[in-house]
Amino acid sequence: MAKLTFYYGTMSSGKTIDLIQTAYKYNSKGLKAIIMKPSVDTKGNDKVVSRIGMEKKVDILIGKNESINKYIDVLKNINCLIVDEAQFLSKKQVFELFMYTKKYDIPVICYGLKNDFQGNLFEGSASLFSYADQIEKMRALCATPGCPNNASFNARKINGKYVYEGPQVLIGCDDEYDPLCSSCYVDKVLDNVDMECDE
Repeated sequence: MAKLTFYYGTMSSGKTIDLIQTAYKYNSKGLKAIIMKPSVDTKGNDKVVSRIGMEKKVDILIGKNESINKYIDVLKNINCLIVDEAQFLSKKQVFELFMYTKKYDIPVICYGLKNDFQGNLFEGSASLFSYADQIEKMRALCATPGCPNNASFNARKINGKYVYEGPQVLIGCDDEYDPLCSSCYVDKVLDNVDMECDE
């Protein structure tokens, strides 16, 4: 039975590169893999774009309130569906992807962030942790010079300073984020925040 797979990692963990390679592997063997991404991700417009310059046109831009089932006539005639920026999917869309893998025995491979710059799960990521058959973490090194640890957080910077306030989604500001390990995230971000925890 086909699986719903979620590859997650911080920025700079190679998610887009792996996505493009996965699409190439399917298509180079005469199999049909198509790429979908949420339309809220306006970076690259109708393309997936990596920081090292690799890019590939997407086949489907899905709206926030759009049903995956709207595209079922196309999706039931492919060999793999690959989803970029899956953290921006809705809970309903993730559930539809899960059902799609089981009804049509076609694998879905999702790539995305786990959490936002405040450490909170995105709706799509939380849903993928619930429904995915397979979950894999991709590795990125902490952006702090000299730190050898793997990154776990995406820290947002405005005017070169780390911040903890602001909207969850801020598209097209890649240079304003650093992948940080948990220790550096505490040191650079949380130590400067007045945190109130519920009892």
